[in-house]
Amino acid sequence: MEISQMNGDEMHKESNFGIDLFIETAPNVKLYVKDYGQGKPVILIHGWPLSNEMWEYQIDTLVQNNFRVIAYDRRGFGKSSQPWDGYDYDTLTDDLAAIIEQLNLEEAALVGFSMGGGEVVRYFSRHGGKGVSKAVLISSITPFQLQTDSNPNGVPQEKYDGMAEQIKADRIGFLDNFGKTFFGVSFISKPISTPLLDYYRMLCSFASPRATLECAKSFSSTDFREEMASVNVPTLIIHGDEDKTVPIEISSEVATKLIPDNKFIIYEGAPHGLFYIEKDKLNSDLIEFLNS
Repeated sequence: MEISQMNGDEMHKESNFGIDLFIETAPNVKLYVKDYGQGKPVILIHGWPLSNEMWEYQIDTLVQNNFRVIAYDRRGFGKSSQPWDGYDYDTLTDDLAAIIEQLNLEEAALVGFSMGGGEVVRYFSRHGGKGVSKAVLISSITPFQLQTDSNPNGVPQEKYDGMAEQIKADRIGFLDNFGKTFFGVSFISKPISTPLLDYYRMLCSFASPRATLECAKSFSSTDFREEMASVNVPTLIIHGDEDKTVPIEISSEVATKLIPDNKFIIYEGAPHGLFYIEKDKLNSDLIEFLNS
């Protein structure tokens, strides 16, 4: 395991806020990490199939409010390594644990968006929440998405199978349609500009096709219900009640009943992509919680 600081054509780059790093979390797997600011650490875990850049509108606010911000690309996404395997939640969470350990982080807040909420929960059940004092779940897929006999209100497997077929047939076309639902774009509602929508689609396109498919399997089929109680720190849960990507009824409304110490905030009329559509409110709620 090693931390590589990027240098020129190799790997080190200073910025106004901090440094960019590559952290080796497993043999031949290096994750791209941004480490900005000073203060209590806040680790930002991006959603599927985006990368750390989705946090653009949160990073500056957090740094300006005296937090150290660590945002990284999940394996298979963004600038991180793209191995063929390792997209199950155990492995993804071991990657997170390696970042926390190698950066010697203590009293950190874990912030997981959508798929990233799974890594937050699994970190507590698998690694005991070491070094973490607060948790935030935003538009999270937890506790369980798939429709089963014990989860009758979940999403039918056929819908995920159809999504996988669309990705295999025309991944960029799928991403284009997915992004519109993600941000609540319709004939009568355009809460995001076309150039910005195109930018987010481009970020998603950088993910490896294999990682895109395998992570979809993971977030759709992993059952976190028995693990939710292991999140034993103050937790903020935020979700939009018009989220068509991860419906609130089968996710955060259930999660708030399973995590012992949580505050649940519903964003009325909001879609999935809260990090942009509700960025000002989200930033305010984040800062208030982190400072509480």
